[in-house]
Amino acid sequence: MTQTVTVRVPAKVNVQLAVGGARPDGFHDLANVFLAVGLYDEVTVTPADELRITCAGPDAAEVPLDRTNLAARAAIELGRRHGIDPAVHIHIAKDIPVAGGMAGGSADGAGALVACDALWGTDASRDELLGICADLGSDVPFSLVGGAALGVGRGEQLRALEVGGTFHWVFAMAARGLSTPAVFREFDRMNEGLRVPEPVASQELLDALAKGDAGALARAVSNDLQPAALSLFPELADTLAAGRAAGALAALVSGSGPTTAFLAADAESAGAVAEALRASGTCRSVRTTESPAPGATVL
Repeated sequence: MTQTVTVRVPAKVNVQLAVGGARPDGFHDLANVFLAVGLYDEVTVTPADELRITCAGPDAAEVPLDRTNLAARAAIELGRRHGIDPAVHIHIAKDIPVAGGMAGGSADGAGALVACDALWGTDASRDELLGICADLGSDVPFSLVGGAALGVGRGEQLRALEVGGTFHWVFAMAARGLSTPAVFREFDRMNEGLRVPEPVASQELLDALAKGDAGALARAVSNDLQPAALSLFPELADTLAAGRAAGALAALVSGSGPTTAFLAADAESAGAVAEALRASGTCRSVRTTESPAPGATVL
């Protein structure tokens, strides 16, 4: 048996997040176009006397180190299915923003799942791994597959999408986090009494991804949760305005926020947008990267 396995998992940005009305089970139907971006967490799993989690990196203090952590839940569920005691030490090296709308927690769940599968030699099928991911959370399956995908249902049913080039991104981290359930509750409050249309993927957006056309992608990006995120965190509007003023082709809240995402024409433009955002005083930190990025990968 291997003694240690490390898996690298990417962050994501939602270039389209179309949200339907609340379902009887409390979830929402989504048309969610995910794009994996080159910011990564690394999840390392080592045999131990009992299940324990450690975490290091930016905002590590905010990561739960108990069995509510998706990485712990992934190990427990894979172990349960294969009759294995999940006695492992899971170490998360964080580089994806915490509570930032970039699926860092989901990435850690997918990373721990792939790492435990390799460590234990369970040889779980891809379908089994994706099924466990879907049980863990709506964003977890995409963290496993990476690249680009359309997620429907509550976002967990994935169809891989073609990407015809490299897209350049700038991400601005906010001074505090936002709770995804709180943002969905605000979305429901803001849409109370209104007819919320069925979520449908934008063909214009899918075509722009397939062509690798940043200008066309910029015209097509959308996030139905953005008004709710801005309602709960109004200062994000200043960050979005600063990025637009600096020449970003598109500016949007990433997922449920509060990280804001800026699409740039090329690496040079991304650098200029990042510099302007750092100087604007509207965000805590800024990162530049590219997409698409691979999904969970054993290092």
